[in-house]
Amino acid sequence: MAQQAYMTETADDGPGPEHRKSRLRRLLHRIAGGWRGDRRIWRRGIVLAAVAVVLALVMALHAHIPNRIGNLGSLTETFLPWFGLLIPVLLVLALVRRSATALIALVLPVAAWLNLFGGLLLDRTAGGGDLMVATHNVNADNPDPSGTAREVAASGADVLALEELKASAVPVYERALASTYKYHAVQGTVGLWSKYPLSGVRAVDIRLGWTRAMRATVATPEGPIAVYVAHMPSVRVKMNAGFTAAQRDQSADALGEAIAAERQPRVILLGDLNGTMNDRSLNAVTAQMRSTQGAAGDGFGFSWPASFPMARIDQIMVRGVEPVSSWTLPRTDSDHLPVAARVNVTTSATGS
Repeated sequence: MAQQAYMTETADDGPGPEHRKSRLRRLLHRIAGGWRGDRRIWRRGIVLAAVAVVLALVMALHAHIPNRIGNLGSLTETFLPWFGLLIPVLLVLALVRRSATALIALVLPVAAWLNLFGGLLLDRTAGGGDLMVATHNVNADNPDPSGTAREVAASGADVLALEELKASAVPVYERALASTYKYHAVQGTVGLWSKYPLSGVRAVDIRLGWTRAMRATVATPEGPIAVYVAHMPSVRVKMNAGFTAAQRDQSADALGEAIAAERQPRVILLGDLNGTMNDRSLNAVTAQMRSTQGAAGDGFGFSWPASFPMARIDQIMVRGVEPVSSWTLPRTDSDHLPVAARVNVTTSATGS
């Protein structure tokens, strides 16, 4: 009897699934039906159309947004992928307003966003790879450095870079990683752990007055590779100064000069650059190297903040080797996610 009563209630437009579908159909019919014969569909939503055009221009011409006022251009470029969230909002508003003009104008930001990031929606990863590398900003205030070290080592990386190493914690990382990595070197607050021999280890001056970058040659079975580890200065968003990144930008220029002078044809850069691949302030580096995430990743690979990743500021970049896959690793006790990549070292060194 209970089943029969339910079926009757649904048939009489009760609260059952069929009724919900019926209400949705009526709503869609009401929205679509209101367009017929409405001569104002072209005049309504002019403001929405203008907003759509401005959004498209911001995405398409982001490189021309000046940095003179609070580094606004770099701030925009850091979070540029998130501008796409405005598109569905504008779409809903255009439908509610029944504005054909606004709907047509939305084609522009959709095209601009897809041109910038459409390729990241595809899975570009492949199997194989001669070498696995990983990098992690472990956070100087990490409450469990030993646990963090074990977690990133469990990824299987052949070469591991760590940034923001506090001097008192370095011995903890060394003990935790000793069983996995036979070779390692630490310069200032950055370090490199490797399953293969290291040589040519030296600090890299990125104009800070203390060491936050290093270089080493890793003797892989497929041949030597120059590996750079870097931790760019932090950027800040301040109420009275905007997006302050002058020190980061100067360090990026210095790092770019060091990599440009590198004689090894195969180069890998691992580290926290405190900037995304879209940030024009990192051009000294990004113009001469490829992002493994951009070339062979799945999705955006956001790495910071770990609690709700919104930007990929932790980078793996290469020159003279071929990216095969790139991904983020599980969260540790740091405020950054570790990132990893596989590359083919045997690919001929043609530069990037």
